[in-house]
Amino acid sequence: MESVDYVPVPRLLRARELIPRYNKAMKAPTKEQALKSTWLFSECSAKELRSIAGIADEVTVPEGKVLVEQGAIGREFYLITSGSASVKRNGRQVATLKKGQHFGELALLDRRPRNATVISATEMTVMVLGQREFNGLIETVPSLARKLLAAMAGRVRDQDRKAVQ
Repeated sequence: MESVDYVPVPRLLRARELIPRYNKAMKAPTKEQALKSTWLFSECSAKELRSIAGIADEVTVPEGKVLVEQGAIGREFYLITSGSASVKRNGRQVATLKKGQHFGELALLDRRPRNATVISATEMTVMVLGQREFNGLIETVPSLARKLLAAMAGRVRDQDRKAVQ
């Protein structure tokens, strides 16, 4: 007869105690954390991020859904919290976006035509921030506008550096 190894009860209890800590550490980022990870909102305070998160909607999108269409007027910013999307310009795929990436940030600042079409490649969850709601927030929290301008200036400088290299 083979001997059977039994796991002592105290070791099992310790493992059970660790599971909640592991689950907490593995949870999806909060809306605020997701926003903070984007260049546009990276300079915002916790209070400002809570305000932005409060006006952003979280939406589940089925595979194959057109989120933005090239040439259409932009009105929303999208932050991907799960899934992936295909970016096409003039019918050619130019990029794939995934969790943590975003698109449409310029639509928050102007109402110009989109320069690409974005289609969900998988079922995805996105955080959507509309231009109207964003403008209302800028009016009530003026410091946010200064931080966004600073973030945009940094982004332009980075792009300029890349173009020169």
